[in-house]
Amino acid sequence: MTREERIAGFSQLTRDIHDLDTGDKEELFRDVANNNPWFTAENIDQALNGLAYFLTPETLNNWLDNYTLPHEYKKIGIVMAGNIPLVGFHDFLSVIMAGHMAVIKLSSQDKVLFPVVLEMLLKINPNFGEQISVVDKLTEIDGVIATGSDNSSRYFKKYFKNMPNIIRKNRSSVAVLNGNETTEELQLLGDDIFSYFGLGCRNVAKIFVPEGHDMTGLLDALEGHQEIINHPKYFNNYEYNKAIYLVNRTQHLDTGYALFTQNKDIVSPLAVIYYEEYKDESELLSVLELNTDKIQCIVSNYNIIENRVPIGKSQLPEIDDYADNVNTMSFLCDI
Repeated sequence: MTREERIAGFSQLTRDIHDLDTGDKEELFRDVANNNPWFTAENIDQALNGLAYFLTPETLNNWLDNYTLPHEYKKIGIVMAGNIPLVGFHDFLSVIMAGHMAVIKLSSQDKVLFPVVLEMLLKINPNFGEQISVVDKLTEIDGVIATGSDNSSRYFKKYFKNMPNIIRKNRSSVAVLNGNETTEELQLLGDDIFSYFGLGCRNVAKIFVPEGHDMTGLLDALEGHQEIINHPKYFNNYEYNKAIYLVNRTQHLDTGYALFTQNKDIVSPLAVIYYEEYKDESELLSVLELNTDKIQCIVSNYNIIENRVPIGKSQLPEIDDYADNVNTMSFLCDI
């Protein structure tokens, strides 16, 4: 397939997804949720809309113009995560656009939705089939992109040590407030925190605030997300962590749908948001630098933060916002 054919195919994919019959879409969403209750209709819709954000001919062409695509065809294994719907799509897109074959090992948590998207792509252009293989075990591959937990990443590094690889481990995102945020900005921060129930690596799990900052304004602004507590699995996590804090007498703020507690760690439990006070800009930047390998992105409108993501935009990455700051396309072009 030519570059133009691939771009046309992926661009058409977003249109076909948008044009899905309402009944077909509802049936698909039910099937997906039956396999993974975390994948609600709202979350699936958000993931699909996220694809449309960067699968335009202009965006794809501008992206690919930055690379010299390889002439040699390689088989690239993709070990997909399943924490949020279609989380491995960008890796898949990158492999296909680089002209390689995507040898996909699906996550058991996303084994319904992703195959449907692949089927739609093949209907658009059956030639994509020459570049796609879904397998139970990765064998006879030339390189691998694997995403998982801290524990699984150690296994991946050992198992794939003799081939070119990108191995990703657990990360989460943080927000930095300077105290001058508007109510609207704080409301938007709720999207960065609670979308996908906080399960994504781009979800804000911790907030840095100025020393002595009054949290009341933030908590009031987040009330629009209180319905999240109605999801049974999220509610169970909330209740569990609340019980631990009460038994251990850990100081915390309880909104009735989320728990806020001061903690220097970056990654927080589900339904918990950590926060930490900083004395000045120097201390803040030092802490962020120290935790670079644990942070996926920094959500902030504070202009001292380089490479910051605007508040409310953490789940709308640009096509060249590579996970863990490792340039996937450069890896695929050089392999």
